[in-house]
Amino acid sequence: MDASRFKNIKKFSILIIFIFISCNKNSVIRNPFLAELDFELSININLPLYNNLKFTGGSVLINNFGHKGIILYNLNNNNYLAWEASCPNHKPNSCSKTEINGSLAVCRCENYQYSLATGQLINPSPNDTNPYAMINYGIRVSGNNLVIYN
Repeated sequence: MDASRFKNIKKFSILIIFIFISCNKNSVIRNPFLAELDFELSININLPLYNNLKFTGGSVLINNFGHKGIILYNLNNNNYLAWEASCPNHKPNSCSKTEINGSLAVCRCENYQYSLATGQLINPSPNDTNPYAMINYGIRVSGNNLVIYN
Protein backbone atom coordinates (compact mmCIF):
# COMPACT_ATOMS: atom_id res chain seq x y z
CA MET A 1 0.00 0.00 0.00
CA ASP A 2 1.50 3.35 -0.99
CA ALA A 3 1.73 6.26 1.44
CA SER A 4 -0.87 8.48 -0.26
CA ARG A 5 -3.50 5.73 -0.24
CA PHE A 6 -2.82 5.03 3.46
CA LYS A 7 -3.12 8.78 4.17
CA ASN A 8 -6.52 8.92 2.37
CA ILE A 9 -7.81 5.90 4.31
CA LYS A 10 -6.68 7.52 7.56
CA LYS A 11 -8.49 10.79 6.70
CA PHE A 12 -11.64 8.88 5.75
CA SER A 13 -11.54 6.90 9.02
CA ILE A 14 -11.18 10.08 11.07
CA LEU A 15 -14.12 11.62 9.20
CA ILE A 16 -16.33 8.58 9.90
CA ILE A 17 -15.41 8.63 13.61
CA PHE A 18 -16.17 12.37 13.79
CA ILE A 19 -19.59 11.83 12.18
CA PHE A 20 -20.50 9.10 14.69
CA ILE A 21 -19.41 11.26 17.63
CA SER A 22 -21.33 14.28 16.28
CA CYS A 23 -24.58 12.32 15.86
CA ASN A 24 -25.18 11.95 19.58
CA LYS A 25 -28.94 11.55 20.28
CA ASN A 26 -28.68 13.74 23.39
CA SER A 27 -27.30 16.76 21.56
CA VAL A 28 -30.52 18.77 22.05
CA ILE A 29 -30.40 20.60 25.36
CA ARG A 30 -33.78 20.58 27.12
CA ASN A 31 -35.26 22.31 30.12
CA PRO A 32 -34.04 20.14 33.02
CA PHE A 33 -37.36 20.62 34.84
CA LEU A 34 -39.34 18.86 32.08
CA ALA A 35 -38.72 15.14 32.39
CA GLU A 36 -38.76 12.84 29.37
CA LEU A 37 -42.23 11.27 29.10
CA ASP A 38 -43.34 8.00 27.52
CA PHE A 39 -46.81 8.04 25.93
CA GLU A 40 -48.81 7.38 22.77
CA LEU A 41 -52.07 9.08 21.85
CA SER A 42 -54.23 8.52 18.77
CA ILE A 43 -56.81 11.07 17.61
CA ASN A 44 -59.24 11.07 14.70
CA ILE A 45 -58.90 14.41 12.91
CA ASN A 46 -62.39 13.98 11.39
CA LEU A 47 -63.95 14.66 14.79
CA PRO A 48 -65.35 18.22 15.12
CA LEU A 49 -62.99 18.92 18.05
CA TYR A 50 -60.05 18.81 15.60
CA ASN A 51 -61.53 20.86 12.71
CA ASN A 52 -58.74 23.48 13.02
CA LEU A 53 -56.23 20.81 11.99
CA LYS A 54 -57.82 20.47 8.54
CA PHE A 55 -56.26 23.78 7.45
CA THR A 56 -52.64 24.87 7.02
CA GLY A 57 -51.68 26.89 10.11
CA GLY A 58 -54.47 25.40 12.19
CA SER A 59 -53.74 24.29 15.73
CA VAL A 60 -55.39 22.52 18.67
CA LEU A 61 -54.45 22.15 22.33
CA ILE A 62 -54.99 18.69 23.83
CA ASN A 63 -55.02 18.69 27.62
CA ASN A 64 -54.14 15.76 29.90
CA PHE A 65 -51.12 14.57 27.89
CA GLY A 66 -47.51 15.66 28.17
CA HIS A 67 -46.64 17.94 31.07
CA LYS A 68 -49.22 20.68 30.49
CA GLY A 69 -50.84 19.45 27.30
CA ILE A 70 -49.90 18.97 23.66
CA ILE A 71 -50.25 21.54 20.89
CA LEU A 72 -50.89 20.06 17.45
CA TYR A 73 -50.09 22.25 14.46
CA ASN A 74 -50.87 21.69 10.77
CA LEU A 75 -47.73 22.89 9.00
CA ASN A 76 -49.13 21.94 5.57
CA ASN A 77 -50.78 19.00 3.75
CA ASN A 78 -50.46 15.93 6.01
CA ASN A 79 -47.45 17.45 7.76
CA TYR A 80 -48.32 17.93 11.42
CA LEU A 81 -46.19 18.94 14.39
CA ALA A 82 -46.75 18.12 18.07
CA TRP A 83 -45.34 20.38 20.81
CA GLU A 84 -45.30 20.23 24.61
CA ALA A 85 -47.58 23.00 25.93
CA SER A 86 -45.39 23.67 28.99
CA CYS A 87 -43.13 26.69 28.48
CA PRO A 88 -39.66 25.22 27.97
CA ASN A 89 -37.96 28.10 29.79
CA HIS A 90 -39.65 27.69 33.18
CA LYS A 91 -39.96 25.26 36.00
CA PRO A 92 -43.60 24.10 35.68
CA ASN A 93 -45.86 26.42 37.65
CA SER A 94 -49.30 28.03 37.46
CA CYS A 95 -48.40 30.38 34.58
CA SER A 96 -46.07 28.18 32.53
CA LYS A 97 -48.72 26.59 30.29
CA THR A 98 -48.55 28.13 26.82
CA GLU A 99 -51.63 29.34 24.98
CA ILE A 100 -52.19 29.29 21.23
CA ASN A 101 -52.24 32.69 19.52
CA GLY A 102 -52.42 32.15 15.75
CA SER A 103 -49.18 30.43 14.71
CA LEU A 104 -47.56 31.13 18.09
CA ALA A 105 -47.52 29.51 21.50
CA VAL A 106 -47.39 32.22 24.17
CA CYS A 107 -46.20 31.70 27.76
CA ARG A 108 -48.23 33.65 30.30
CA CYS A 109 -45.28 34.06 32.70
CA GLU A 110 -43.11 36.43 30.64
CA ASN A 111 -45.06 36.56 27.38
CA TYR A 112 -42.43 34.41 25.65
CA GLN A 113 -43.57 33.62 22.10
CA TYR A 114 -42.66 30.41 20.29
CA SER A 115 -43.16 29.61 16.62
CA LEU A 116 -45.44 26.60 16.15
CA ALA A 117 -43.69 25.97 12.81
CA THR A 118 -40.19 25.65 14.35
CA GLY A 119 -40.60 25.54 18.15
CA GLN A 120 -38.03 28.33 18.53
CA LEU A 121 -38.36 31.22 20.99
CA ILE A 122 -38.87 34.31 18.82
CA ASN A 123 -38.70 37.04 21.49
CA PRO A 124 -35.93 36.10 23.95
CA SER A 125 -35.12 38.42 26.82
CA PRO A 126 -31.71 40.14 26.59
CA ASN A 127 -30.83 38.36 29.86
CA ASP A 128 -31.45 34.88 28.37
CA THR A 129 -28.10 33.40 27.42
CA ASN A 130 -29.33 30.01 26.20
CA PRO A 131 -33.12 29.82 25.85
CA TYR A 132 -34.70 26.43 25.26
CA ALA A 133 -36.86 25.59 22.25
CA MET A 134 -40.24 23.89 22.64
CA ILE A 135 -40.20 20.13 23.16
CA ASN A 136 -41.27 18.30 20.02
CA TYR A 137 -43.12 15.00 20.12
CA GLY A 138 -43.23 12.41 17.35
CA ILE A 139 -46.28 12.23 15.12
CA ARG A 140 -47.46 9.70 12.50
CA VAL A 141 -50.34 10.08 10.08
CA SER A 142 -52.38 6.90 9.64
CA GLY A 143 -55.44 7.58 7.47
CA ASN A 144 -57.66 9.97 9.44
CA ASN A 145 -55.71 9.37 12.64
CA LEU A 146 -52.75 11.19 14.09
CA VAL A 147 -50.63 9.17 16.47
CA ILE A 148 -48.65 11.39 18.84
CA TYR A 149 -45.89 9.70 20.82
CA ASN A 150 -42.71 10.18 22.77
